[in-house]
Amino acid sequence: MSYPSALQELIDFFEGLSEGERRENLIGLAENASSFRPEPGESFDLTDVRKDQGCTDTVGLFLRVEAGGRVHFAVELGPKVQTLTRAMTTLLCRGLNGATLEEVLEISPDFVPRLIGEELVRLRSQTVYYVLSRMKQAAAEARRGERSFLTDET
Repeated sequence: MSYPSALQELIDFFEGLSEGERRENLIGLAENASSFRPEPGESFDLTDVRKDQGCTDTVGLFLRVEAGGRVHFAVELGPKVQTLTRAMTTLLCRGLNGATLEEVLEISPDFVPRLIGEELVRLRSQTVYYVLSRMKQAAAEARRGERSFLTDET
């Protein structure tokens, strides 16, 4: 399967790490999740802020479709969101920002174990796929309303 180039670079990097190095990098990424918060006054085409059943806290997902149909995701995480979810959020924002709606929708979650390792997938199976599923839902919703994104350009 083909992935957006930024996501492929992350996959290649993480596949080359030992399990210990992978975990250290994931912890570092979790600490940087706040760098993908929406900026004050920033506008988005879709805002989805909620606390799903089984989640420890609220996750806010923000999507903007930019010129050329490229997406920009921002995410705001409540203080109780787990470390692995914070790390996945950072990885997904880095890997998917700049992709097209279609690329986001077509992504198969099979890359997740390549990023975080089989053991963490097994231990935290729902957690590691949560943000990806929310991003794909947002992309699908944005695609359904895609004509409204074109009104400024026509």
